[in-house]
Amino acid sequence: MSVLLRVRDLEVGYGHIEAVKGITFHLNAGEITALVGANGAGKSTTLQALSGLHPARGGSVSFEGEDITRLRPHEIVRRGVVQVAEGRAILTTLTVQENLALGAYTRRDRAGIADSLEQVFALFPRLKDRAGQFAGNLSGGEQQMLAIGRGLMAKPRLLLLDEPSMGLAPILVQEIFRTLVEINRSGLTILLVEQNVRQALKIAAHGYVLETGKIVLADSGANLLGDSKVVEHYLGG
Repeated sequence: MSVLLRVRDLEVGYGHIEAVKGITFHLNAGEITALVGANGAGKSTTLQALSGLHPARGGSVSFEGEDITRLRPHEIVRRGVVQVAEGRAILTTLTVQENLALGAYTRRDRAGIADSLEQVFALFPRLKDRAGQFAGNLSGGEQQMLAIGRGLMAKPRLLLLDEPSMGLAPILVQEIFRTLVEINRSGLTILLVEQNVRQALKIAAHGYVLETGKIVLADSGANLLGDSKVVEHYLGG
């Protein structure tokens, strides 16, 4: 199994606050990896550092063997690392189709963009039905589908997902996670940040547990689901 992304001794902070404290981990190509933990553990900050949205204070991030630690966000997107932000961050006054088109802003291959759009519509038929509607009129679940679809329009090789189940009804959470498995089966590598620890570890090949900026556990998703510390602290057991 080849390593797609490698993080070494990553440190990230805000002012005097050290949010991520020298973490090291890697992502295997073609797998779903989960990064789980409580609020304030440093999960979202880690993603922001990987995508160039927040500068690292120390350590390195390499993607396909290239150091991307100091690259700007649009340069990282062009290399194939795309983040779907927490809270969806869709543009509510634009239509569904316009939001999706913005996801392909780094691309110039018109035929490929059209193919990607059809793939997104096949994955999320409700978005096709609502293509001409303003995104602000979508339900929460539909907005999350749109956020994921917009990320896919960039044709990523690595998709960073930040809390995709947040605020969704349980039936929609199940639908979103089923879709992530389907996306992964197409060959796309996924790093999933989730507070819904059980659901995340169920679909993840590997997982890392983050506490106060440090990785405290690392194992397969299945093994972490059975770990007594994970059960006690995150699964209500």
